[in-house]
Amino acid sequence: MRFAFSTLGVPGLPIPDVVRLAATHGYHGVELRAHPEEPVHPGIDLAQRADVAAEFKAGGIEVLGLAGYARVAAPGDDGPVIDEIRGLLELARDLGAPYIRVFPGADHEQTVQRADAVAARRLGTAAEHAADLGVRILLETHDSHRRAADVIRILGRVGHRHAGALWDVMHTWLGGEQPAESFAALSPYLGYVQVKDIASADDTTPLALGAGVLPLTETVEVLSRHGWDGWLCWEYEKRWYEEAAPLPELLAAGREHLGRLLNDCA
Repeated sequence: MRFAFSTLGVPGLPIPDVVRLAATHGYHGVELRAHPEEPVHPGIDLAQRADVAAEFKAGGIEVLGLAGYARVAAPGDDGPVIDEIRGLLELARDLGAPYIRVFPGADHEQTVQRADAVAARRLGTAAEHAADLGVRILLETHDSHRRAADVIRILGRVGHRHAGALWDVMHTWLGGEQPAESFAALSPYLGYVQVKDIASADDTTPLALGAGVLPLTETVEVLSRHGWDGWLCWEYEKRWYEEAAPLPELLAAGREHLGRLLNDCA
């Protein structure tokens, strides 16, 4: 397995510094938060995109994916959602990133059946564009569809190899699933896995990996047992929790912890 971290943990940090952190602490890649608050988002021009790609190439670090905010099950017209996804896909293509992340984002007033149908329709349309660009759209286990069982209801209807899943271990755990259940459901669709740690279900302030309650050992064990050899990406949500410790000072220990988990499961 290869290790990455998300720039959600280092909000606003310039790209050269992001690349330097990854290289210094032994990470293979970085997930870029694609938002106007950050250095990389769909509004940057071709020259800026080329500069970002060059920084990563020079540092020997991969752009794992773009963490976008399109909500595929949200109420409203399809057009703006599909346009948002296309913008992320084109940015990913220009940066050489294999994945983009989207959210479910269903409204509480929607029925489950309606939300699933809307999400599947939009993902099916966007997946055709993704295939042309050589990028996969990953639907994260999050918000209205936090369990793997929820996400696969949508992906099973889409039936397109360029529409897959991003497994956020915290959300499936909060939804009551065990790692073995989540993996069994997601494995045909799985792009990569987001790991993190928290104190409890009631306190989701980010902690150092291994310092909280999330089933990271069990997650790595089930992935290893099934021969899955993809990416583990540490999503440390510093952007939303100002009181959390700075991520840079935790990166080395986090990389060592993931390495130990992997070695213990080998």
